[in-house]
Amino acid sequence: MIQLSEIREHMEVVGSDGKHVGRVDKVMGEEIELTKLDIASGLKHHLIPISWVAVVDEDTLRLNLTKDAAKAAWRTKH
Repeated sequence: MIQLSEIREHMEVVGSDGKHVGRVDKVMGEEIELTKLDIASGLKHHLIPISWVAVVDEDTLRLNLTKDAAKAAWRTKH
């Protein structure tokens, strides 16, 4: 089980394929908001559920789905 306290601002988020998805801006309830100042995000905030996080390393969140799957399913914050 992932502890929310392990997730910190600016951690890199990578897919299960090791490819860059984004960077953590903040945790909001059961979702992680990714920073919009990241080329991978298209300069928009996106939200991903905590349930997608498989592993929290020192400075990296590794998801349980690929970069492409995450980008296809993330929610854009308006």
